[in-house]
Amino acid sequence: MRITFTARHFRPSERLKEHAENEVRRLKKYYDGILDIEVILDYIKQQQVAEIIVKVYGTKIPVIIRSEDMYKSITLAVDTLERNIVKYKEKIRHFDKERITENIE
Repeated sequence: MRITFTARHFRPSERLKEHAENEVRRLKKYYDGILDIEVILDYIKQQQVAEIIVKVYGTKIPVIIRSEDMYKSITLAVDTLERNIVKYKEKIRHFDKERITENIE
């Protein structure tokens, strides 16, 4: 799992980078097939935006969260990604089971 970190319109502190990487590493326990994770932090007007894109086999799972605090944005984005990755994983499991039963019949 490769993590890419980008900050737009500001210079992030080491503490912010560590927080983002630690939060993103939590996703590994939900799905082992994660190839890349791209973390993009940005300031847009008065809002602080965390955009995280998870690349898995065959697709990308993007999440964009805006809030008043960058740490809160990162945490909320990772929480949303946890739910989306679990949905994706269930969808793949269900799809594989359908194909196997069709071939047997």
